[in-house]
Amino acid sequence: MQLKTIIVEDEQTSREILKSYLLKYCPTVEIVGEAENIGQALLLIRNNDLDMVFLDVEMPYGSGFDLLEKLGNTDFEVVFVTAYNQYAIDALNKHASYYLLKPISIDELIKAVDYVTEIKTREEQLQNTVLVPKLDPVHQKITIPTQDGFEVLQMQDIIYCKADDNYTEIYLENNQKKLVSKTLKYFEEALKESGFARIHKSFLVNVAYIASYKKGKGGTVYLANGKELSVSASKKATLLSYFK
Repeated sequence: MQLKTIIVEDEQTSREILKSYLLKYCPTVEIVGEAENIGQALLLIRNNDLDMVFLDVEMPYGSGFDLLEKLGNTDFEVVFVTAYNQYAIDALNKHASYYLLKPISIDELIKAVDYVTEIKTREEQLQNTVLVPKLDPVHQKITIPTQDGFEVLQMQDIIYCKADDNYTEIYLENNQKKLVSKTLKYFEEALKESGFARIHKSFLVNVAYIASYKKGKGGTVYLANGKELSVSASKKATLLSYFK
């Protein structure tokens, strides 16, 4: 599929290098514009339907993070390009899809484009279709500890789990909530073969209860009970892999 992109970079030499690499090694990428500051980038983003943005971090009159703050929720994927690796954590927190260090590795650039292509292809396949999990419902049970013993839950009754420090809140189909003295990581491991997807550092979701998905930096899932849950960019590909 063709990916429309812009390059946001204040240094002309860096823009030219990235542009030449994309033209030579990533033929599916269509560069529709270039910007040397966030003001120019805002105009390009608002006037184009983009699939991805190559975004520098440090620029005059505002950083790449400032640009994302101004935009709010977006439909395109962000690939940060910077010479400074100390921004990696901030980039992930801002839902970056990929993080490229200068000087740009051609292999890493191709990986970044391939990763975004995979995400966009799956999103396209989901448009105007009903989400149907690949996995059949798994009628299994799981035990959770209580103060005076344990309780048995049917896995198919669990809608989603939410992290609460070293505890986990389990939300059930009957509108009940259970607070369990186990981490979300524990339940991720216990339920990973039973149709549950980790969509965020705070959420583990039974994909059978996902009613719809809305694109964004990471996106949002809407559950059958009306609950909206955020999807982190780093977990988006994992979530989409559960659906045809």
